[in-house]
Amino acid sequence: MTNHYRRLRDLREDHDFSQQQIADFLGIHQTQYSRYERGSFDIPTDFLIRLADLYKTSTDYLLGRTNNPKPYPDTLP
Repeated sequence: MTNHYRRLRDLREDHDFSQQQIADFLGIHQTQYSRYERGSFDIPTDFLIRLADLYKTSTDYLLGRTNNPKPYPDTLP
């Protein structure tokens, strides 16, 4: 399991969410979300953005491109 798939699971567990709750949030089946956490399938960009917003982090953190979990400051008007 690569780092970013583990982060999806760890963040979900840290926030006391079940896979079913996250799947409902994303509008997908729990089995599909489970495949994202296991790394069987790549998670779509729009889901990554929604999860980053939910967990108040950056997509770069979810993807393992940084170890800093803080979100980027808003720079858009």
